[in-house]
Amino acid sequence: MSSQVEEQIVEDSRPPREGGDRAQYGVCAFLALLGTAVIVDALGIPHITSGTDPVGPRAVPLILGGLLLLLAVLYALDVARGGRGEPEAGEDVDLSAGSDWRTVVLLIAVFLANALLIERLGWVISGGLLFWGTAFALGNRHYIRNLLISATLSLTTFYAFAIGLGVNLPAGVLQGIL
Repeated sequence: MSSQVEEQIVEDSRPPREGGDRAQYGVCAFLALLGTAVIVDALGIPHITSGTDPVGPRAVPLILGGLLLLLAVLYALDVARGGRGEPEAGEDVDLSAGSDWRTVVLLIAVFLANALLIERLGWVISGGLLFWGTAFALGNRHYIRNLLISATLSLTTFYAFAIGLGVNLPAGVLQGIL
């Protein structure tokens, strides 16, 4: 019996397999493509400088794109050397259970509905539906309370963007009322 335990300990203490995981290389490729896309897009920005902005608008996207490329290379090297992410260790997570596809589909539907309705109905209504639908999809069944919270969130974000940031979100059918 103790020899089985010793064998198990030896198996668990082996270093991770060299060469890595193909799925992790997919993440590396995605990061590299994203970094390349950011850099290419940034190069299309006209290089305009002024007395108050001597750097211009290209600097930040070029730095972010370069950092994404660097991250992709470093991550690929880590995966090639056998690096692995630590499995989820949450106490309330059942790792043997499958994905909850109903919740995923409901969330996708809520986000698509928001994208399709935001111009027609406006942010306050479509955002309220987004917040309420997300709470519903995630299992909250306090319908009236969620409706009040959703209305408060959508109105607050509408005015925070309009007054605080100077960004006008679509008012939709509430144009002239808000």
